[in-house]
Amino acid sequence: MYIAVIGGQQSNAEEDRLAYEVGKLIATNGHVLICGGLGGVMEAACRGAKDGGGTSVGILPGAFRSDANHYVDLAIATDMGQCRNAIIVRTADAVIAVGGEYGTLSEIAMALKMGKLVVAIKSWSLMRATLKDMRIVGAPDAETAFRLATAR
Repeated sequence: MYIAVIGGQQSNAEEDRLAYEVGKLIATNGHVLICGGLGGVMEAACRGAKDGGGTSVGILPGAFRSDANHYVDLAIATDMGQCRNAIIVRTADAVIAVGGEYGTLSEIAMALKMGKLVVAIKSWSLMRATLKDMRIVGAPDAETAFRLATAR
């Protein structure tokens, strides 16, 4: 499977720990990590994938592969800015969101529109009127998020 890990470029220690654990689980179970290739949650997930002996793909917003964090194995420079979020979620079989801001929210929305499973750890939930959107599956920790993402 190709599993996207999405989240903020600015992250806190807990989000970094969770993203690292998810990245490592992805790698040690033979899956490929897809992410935005920059810092924060993306870098922590890539570091986990690297430590797990796996492969990470960074879909970068800018024009230069050298912008990727040091743990990205395959850097793809799109020069598309935030529009690259669509490529990230289209490439993935499932999406795990860790924390995140509005860029993460845009990725979640696109993933849902594309029919992708979204698992959220300390991330967004959505409501329309008074109804919660149950297509975003909450997870309390990295192991549960990984299990839910790969259950299909």
